Amino acid sequence: MKKQKTLLFLLLLVICVVVFWTGDRPLSILKKQQEPITETGFYLNTVVTITIYDSQDTSLLKECMKICQDYENQFSRTISTSEISRLNHGELTDDQGISHLSAETAELIQKGLYFAELSDGAFDPTIGPVSSLWDFTSDEPVIPSDSDIQSNLPLVDYEKISLVAQEISFNQDGMQLDLGAIAKGYIADRIKEYLLSQNVESATINLGGNVLCIGSKPDGSPFRVGIQKPFDDRNTYIAIVEITDGSVVTSGNYERYFEKDGKMYHHILNPSTGYPYENGLTSVTILSDISVDGDGLSTSCYALGLKKGMELIENLPGVEALFITEDGEMHYSENFPRR
Repeated sequence: MKKQKTLLFLLLLVICVVVFWTGDRPLSILKKQQEPITETGFYLNTVVTITIYDSQDTSLLKECMKICQDYENQFSRTISTSEISRLNHGELTDDQGISHLSAETAELIQKGLYFAELSDGAFDPTIGPVSSLWDFTSDEPVIPSDSDIQSNLPLVDYEKISLVAQEISFNQDGMQLDLGAIAKGYIADRIKEYLLSQNVESATINLGGNVLCIGSKPDGSPFRVGIQKPFDDRNTYIAIVEITDGSVVTSGNYERYFEKDGKMYHHILNPSTGYPYENGLTSVTILSDISVDGDGLSTSCYALGLKKGMELIENLPGVEALFITEDGEMHYSENFPRR
């Protein structure tokens, strides 16, 4: 009997010690935290990194990279066999001048037209005839001739597109789409959909600075996402935001640019002039629930400039923005989370 009491006492003592040490977080002590799995690839002309925190199934990462590759082969303007390239070159057009699209391509184009309307044309997905004249990735970039730019400008007008369901037509020969400004956000959203369908509840999707978070970290804390300091080394951040199940997207003139004769030329082109925007902005970062919205708004707001861009953000529900001007000043929307 005495032996049984001793054993009972020791058992109670062990229980008390466990409760004392674990408090209200028993799983963090009793269950060893597994390491996240991650994979990096190069798609969409950028570095893609997927990290999953609550699964050890590496086949999920392989499928995410395949999704990137498949959509790149569908949306790229420069891959000759892509659906967008074939559309731009009239290879999908029937005798009535109508091109029949896949559901995904039609959805992406519709998004582009939405942001064109929202920005009153400051963002325009029909910039293709002009953007194709510029090459911001070349080792020896060349400024296009002004005559070439001027001759292609009349082809840039989103209002000359007719899109009904999955049928599209251009009202002027020679028009071309360039959906690079929103494609990464759209693809990030599709990757998130896939991972959610596989019961992943904690992950980050990073498509070259377009960061989309699924849930939070396994311990319940938010993900911390850095906002790049313009023109500084990679991974040098000007601000850090805490994100749970949301998107962080930045558009900046420092991402792709070159200099000629002391003048900077960057990749965010003005549809009205065919030349890069000059509006005193360096970057715009958008916080949103959906990544394609962050992508479209970051470019649209950059194009609109600080005043009009901020007015747009303040009139949209569920989105916040950080504008950085050339003098290094940071301008926040009303409810942007600051640290």
